[in-house]
Amino acid sequence: MMKKSANTGKWPAAVFLAALTALWELSVKAGWVDAFTLPAPTSVLKALITELPGLRSHIWITLQEAGVGFLAAIGFSIALALLMDFVPLVKKGLYPILVLSQTVPIIVLAPLFGMWFGFGMTPKIVIVMLVCFFPIIVSLLDGLEAADPDELHLIEGMGAGQFQQFRWVKFPGALVNLFSGIRIAATYSIMGAVIGEWLGGTGGLGVYMLRVRHSFALDKMFAAILIVVVLSIAVFKAIDLLQKILMPWSADREN
Repeated sequence: MMKKSANTGKWPAAVFLAALTALWELSVKAGWVDAFTLPAPTSVLKALITELPGLRSHIWITLQEAGVGFLAAIGFSIALALLMDFVPLVKKGLYPILVLSQTVPIIVLAPLFGMWFGFGMTPKIVIVMLVCFFPIIVSLLDGLEAADPDELHLIEGMGAGQFQQFRWVKFPGALVNLFSGIRIAATYSIMGAVIGEWLGGTGGLGVYMLRVRHSFALDKMFAAILIVVVLSIAVFKAIDLLQKILMPWSADREN
């Protein structure tokens, strides 16, 4: 019953999206909105079909940047969370700095990365790392702090050291939190790569979007935005599927 209600809960959003798309199409076709400023959904779809063969190379570049930066952010976040959990002094010193780092707009840092690392893939990967690592490390640290003290006392009484406590109690218990942070970061990864491409590059969806914007081809611009949305959702769903494979008990608990 719960699973059925979870599926039916998706219908209102789908109906609302369909109604909004229909209203958008009608507004443009009826002349209420200038097609030059806001192309109709059918025009966007036609542009997507027409441009897709030429967009494949740009999509591949963006996926490479997002994928490498995302995986690097996961590895860096787990390593840093482990260090902060093992050494409380490090956590007290670094955590406020991590929070402070999120107040600096990425769009300000991106040109600096371009000057420091060139205009290849490296600065985009760094931007994706910066965008993705914060939700992962915060979620993981919250999960580690929420470890059951009774379980920790139990294995500590059995002679378990700090690393064994981390391995057998803290980290397994924090996996749900870790995947929650990873899912959030996954949606940011594509966006981070595109932002990096906006500020310098020779390929990628961000570069393509700049080119079509300069030529005032807004239907192609919206087609690229649609691809970014689809890629972000696909990455999110892939992480969700991975969690269900690695942690089937969490899926059962949700259902």
